[in-house]
Amino acid sequence: PGADRTMSQMSGIGTFATGTTVHRTQIVPIEKDTPMGPAALIGCGVMTGVGAVINTAAVEPGRSVAVFGCGGVGLNCIQGARLSNASPIIAVDLLDNKLDMAREFGATHVVNAGREDPVDRIRAITGGAGAHYAFEAIGLTAEPFIQALECTRARGVTVYVGHAPVDTELKLDARMWIQEKTVIGSLYGSARTQVDFPRMVSLYRSGHLMLDELVTREYELGGVNDAFAALERGEVARSVLMME
Repeated sequence: PGADRTMSQMSGIGTFATGTTVHRTQIVPIEKDTPMGPAALIGCGVMTGVGAVINTAAVEPGRSVAVFGCGGVGLNCIQGARLSNASPIIAVDLLDNKLDMAREFGATHVVNAGREDPVDRIRAITGGAGAHYAFEAIGLTAEPFIQALECTRARGVTVYVGHAPVDTELKLDARMWIQEKTVIGSLYGSARTQVDFPRMVSLYRSGHLMLDELVTREYELGGVNDAFAALERGEVARSVLMME
């Protein structure tokens, strides 16, 4: 009562509960000794970010990658680039604490877009050519997507991971077509859940996929609003609600 914002379920699902009913096709078995906190992250931000790199774009070793936005999804784009042996891996954000996290997850270079032009900086890092791949993992306005597109080289690939509101208008420079650039949308990391989820767990258990480091804070279910507030302030990579 009296609220000024409307809440709705993304994709018709809800997870802030101690139990839920799902179809058997939505269940993926994992090893019993896998910690549930880190494992819980695979089902959204990890799959979306890592999958955008290894599935949607299929980044090749040695290719340059730029990631715009170093939240939970962007950090996993960076992880995906690291797992793909991309180089250099360039992280772009407005918050220095997020850029520090990006280095931890595999970024070789960081750019604070509030202090320098990310397009110019990425071009300088890549010898003037631009990145082979750019991933937009913010999804708030059109500007970061346009920057991601502009920072790629001729025949480069821009992957739209963040997805701004549906009424967002994008103005594209006609030169991108002459330069044979490609734009790809990525939904949920082009996931094949029965294949990719076990693969993510295996990468985690073998020490290649960083999940423990993503869990910045843990909350009880009653602290969900505090968790959202910390997320909005940019203080966390990911928070986990513990149901015990």
